[in-house]
Amino acid sequence: MFKKMYSCYNTKMGLFRFFASTILVLFLLSSCSFHSTDAFDPLDPNGNITIKWDVISWAPDGYVAVVTMYNFQQYRHIQAPGWSLGWTWAKKEVIWTMMGGQTTEQGDCSKYKGNIPHCCKKDPTVVDMLPGTPYNQQIANCCKGGVINSWGQDPANAVSSFQISVGAAGTTNKTVRVPKNFTLKAPGPGYTCGPAKIVKPTKFVSADGRRVTQAMMTWNVTCTYSQFLAQKTPTCCVSLSSFYNDTIVPCPTCTCGCQSNGTQRGSCVDVFINYFLLKLHCSPETPHLASVVSDHGKNNYVPLVQCTKHMCPIRIHWHVKLNYKEYWRVKITITNFNYRMNYTQWNLVVQHPNFDNLTTLFSFNYKSLTPYGSINDTAMLWGVKFYNDLLMQAGPSGNVQSELLFRKDASTFTFEKGWAFPHRIYFNGDNCVMPPPDAYPYLPNAGSRWEVSLITLVVTLIASMAVVLTYI
Repeated sequence: MFKKMYSCYNTKMGLFRFFASTILVLFLLSSCSFHSTDAFDPLDPNGNITIKWDVISWAPDGYVAVVTMYNFQQYRHIQAPGWSLGWTWAKKEVIWTMMGGQTTEQGDCSKYKGNIPHCCKKDPTVVDMLPGTPYNQQIANCCKGGVINSWGQDPANAVSSFQISVGAAGTTNKTVRVPKNFTLKAPGPGYTCGPAKIVKPTKFVSADGRRVTQAMMTWNVTCTYSQFLAQKTPTCCVSLSSFYNDTIVPCPTCTCGCQSNGTQRGSCVDVFINYFLLKLHCSPETPHLASVVSDHGKNNYVPLVQCTKHMCPIRIHWHVKLNYKEYWRVKITITNFNYRMNYTQWNLVVQHPNFDNLTTLFSFNYKSLTPYGSINDTAMLWGVKFYNDLLMQAGPSGNVQSELLFRKDASTFTFEKGWAFPHRIYFNGDNCVMPPPDAYPYLPNAGSRWEVSLITLVVTLIASMAVVLTYI
């Protein structure tokens, strides 16, 4: 009897181990599968950077090509210090000359006598030329210091190109081999590039539109962005408040990191003391701020942030400001806590169900994004040129503000259960951390109807427009 019981016990334990190991294997497989979807952006599902390599002519030992990068992302820029593009040659190719770009290293060209190639490395890295490059070294869409704007915000400047003369490469479509292992840094990690794929040769139309030519050969490379690969910690956070509740919901503590303890100094700067000491030309208590101001002639893009509980370079504050009879009003404030960055041509992407009823926007530009087809619940906002398109470094001028006026939709509008707050906010393409929903300012049980007369609305609108027109 005991043997039977022991045998039954062993059988049950064996089944338990089998199912447990099966579940563990399935979990590991599913965890691995997440990596392929990391780059998917639900608010820009088709966003990518496409690199097009057009062979435009043959040379005695290779070819001349124009390499063009198209930033098809709706709201994600490539910011300073710009992109760098790398690959591995399939054979023993060299780069004889370049226009509009240059490699970071020449490599070992000792076997060449007389005419020395521009680059002999097996795995070259190319960067854009700087503005002010001599005209005879430029081509169209080059020489912007590697900065490429997003397609949705500035399509005219969402392209970057360089020309390359390749030797030891083959001189026909059958002998040329496409490069491998493309990498794109913009300016840091975050992008993953697929393999080069040969496509139909690109057709070019002459300036007068009367002649069409085509490339000898064309291949494309597609690169997609993942915030998880770009940085280990978030870069922005969201705080909330409302007129109907005194509670201000801050960014969660340690959202983008925590202040260092006594043994690890230098993670942040105490803004108030050091800022006024610098203004008075005194020696700041914290040497890090002085080094940021002088910078010793070098650009440093590692964030140095103001000491806060959240430690984020950027904070977005969403304030439900007023409630009218037929409208409601929101104030958005973007604050820069980073001493090392002026954010040029910044943008904000906000998802909220009432954007289909947006009536007026002050001092920001607006573009509707419809990532799900006909549903208009996502907006891209950015600054007015020469007014607030530059978000200054941390300090008194390090913020921009705007107000949004929405028409109420009787079927959906409510201040209850956090409906008035956004579902999601991106800054410069990075998803910002929201407070937990249970912490949102709640609507009091009594006195929930806060309305402002139409006259007050009109006066406020006129005053706001006057302020904007004064600065434009």
